[in-house]
Amino acid sequence: MLMNMKDLLEVANKNGFAVPAFNIGSDQLLKAVMQESIAKNAPVILELSPDELKFVEESLIESMIYEAKKASIPVVIHLDHGDNIDIVKRAIQAGFTSVMIDASKMPYDANVEITKQVVALAHPKNVSVEAELGTIGVTGNSIEGGTKDVIYTDPEQAVDFVEKTGVDTLAVAIGTAHGIYPKDMKPELRLDILQKIKDKVEIPLVLHGGSSNKDEEIAEAVKIGISKINISSDIKVAFYEKCREVLNANPGYREPLEIYPESIKACRCVVGNKIDLFNATDKASLYR
Repeated sequence: MLMNMKDLLEVANKNGFAVPAFNIGSDQLLKAVMQESIAKNAPVILELSPDELKFVEESLIESMIYEAKKASIPVVIHLDHGDNIDIVKRAIQAGFTSVMIDASKMPYDANVEITKQVVALAHPKNVSVEAELGTIGVTGNSIEGGTKDVIYTDPEQAVDFVEKTGVDTLAVAIGTAHGIYPKDMKPELRLDILQKIKDKVEIPLVLHGGSSNKDEEIAEAVKIGISKINISSDIKVAFYEKCREVLNANPGYREPLEIYPESIKACRCVVGNKIDLFNATDKASLYR
């Protein structure tokens, strides 16, 4: 069941769960995410960053659309961290049902203006829009990027931003970072800031950099009101660590059907754990 983000997250926002958004960089990751989401009867967001989109091209998008339409669960196809109008247009033309415009590193007024432009472009095509206010940190091992110093989302500014732009979902900065945290780097999530934002902003809130954070903090963020959580590094680490293990144990393997099944299983395990953590298990039933 293919749908847009606004309709998907409206249900999550009302029912106290978060929909996982998994970055899909290959057909094998697509299989793992869809198989486990269906098994868990959970709604899911399939997303690509601009660099991932440029790598896999439109053919994988066609596969995503095919999987979404034949599935009994709700599926959104989302552009993650789109940084310019051209990549947003490409995503919409390719069949994405949701796009993110990330102008969070720009001055506030510029962020408002470019977000308004994307909303005006996307909404007539029934494509929802996510934007970001504040900045997400970076661990140095993620293609999604980020900034060295996190700028936390200001709750009052969030109200103004939503009113001026008409955006459908808002990614907030409360201390997460993209990628896998090094041993000497620990996230400090400002759940107090999240609560203030939730008290003032009615649209669904998004948490980026969801990999490698403490489960109890993520669970609390969902309880407060996060409706979408982005996961990229965690599923890729599980997949490719198992892939290396299989190849090292079987140096003669060359067929994908020999190499990938165990990696898909390892990835599915992480996907399932995230679905449970976000309280999304069996929530697909709410959309029928």
